[in-house]
Amino acid sequence: MPTIDDHSDDGRCDDPVVLDQWYAVCALTELDHGAITTPLLGVEVTCVANGPDVPLVHADDVELPVRLRYGFVWTTLGTPAGDVFDLPESLEPDRRYVPCGWITMRTSPGRVVENFLDMAHFPFVHPGILGGESNTEVAKYESEIRRDVDEVWATNCTFFQPQVSASSEGAYARLSYRVPAPYLVVLYRVSPADPTRQDAIALFIQPITQTLCRAQPVMYLVDQETDHTDLLHFEQTIFLQDRIIVENQRPLLLPLNPRDEIPTRADGSSITYRRWLKAKGLRYGALPFPPARSRRGADA
Repeated sequence: MPTIDDHSDDGRCDDPVVLDQWYAVCALTELDHGAITTPLLGVEVTCVANGPDVPLVHADDVELPVRLRYGFVWTTLGTPAGDVFDLPESLEPDRRYVPCGWITMRTSPGRVVENFLDMAHFPFVHPGILGGESNTEVAKYESEIRRDVDEVWATNCTFFQPQVSASSEGAYARLSYRVPAPYLVVLYRVSPADPTRQDAIALFIQPITQTLCRAQPVMYLVDQETDHTDLLHFEQTIFLQDRIIVENQRPLLLPLNPRDEIPTRADGSSITYRRWLKAKGLRYGALPFPPARSRRGADA
């Protein structure tokens, strides 16, 4: 197994798979306080309010493409094949829109996506909230690469959660996961407030370097009753618990070689996600494959 751990190369990204993506770099409300400069893939990106028009975004004195979606400014350092991913739930007028704030993590963005996909850690990292030691089994679920839209999906997921949401009691949560881009992930959950609809919880990840990123959970909820502060506290508590675990995973870079980490049945979504990234040829934030000769030697 490779011995690379912390990857300290903070240089600019040269991986087209990662460059040719859209990234949320600031909330529109942040621009109320002036220009925002933030690092993206090793480049300093500056967002500037532009009166009633679309904000300006530039890096190295070059103006970058801009999209406004979901209350955020999105940009890219490459040439994406399509637009920012579609999130229909964001357009439904009766939903609660709850951005939860940026949280910085010293890990690769792929590790953050995988943690979001992982149900097995619920009882141990989020006891009394998303899981408990009396219910640790991850029931069988389906995971697939949907070739028509080039996304990873995990469906038919169920897990007993002592506190399904900020205001509900324990129940079996019915979940689906969606990865529409390498460093974006969405959780769909049958709403405790209305079982005929699904809440959507997105995680916008901004890669800073290969082993440093920041992320913002954004919730689109059917729940109209829970206090806004309680919703924020609920999601931030979960995310900060995750941060401790994710930052201590080794290696920080995400291994794409199946032999580097041994999966279990519960890791179906992770296996599919890694296979999807590998097929794309993604290198940035991933653990390099050892040379073929070294692999043969290790197998001898």
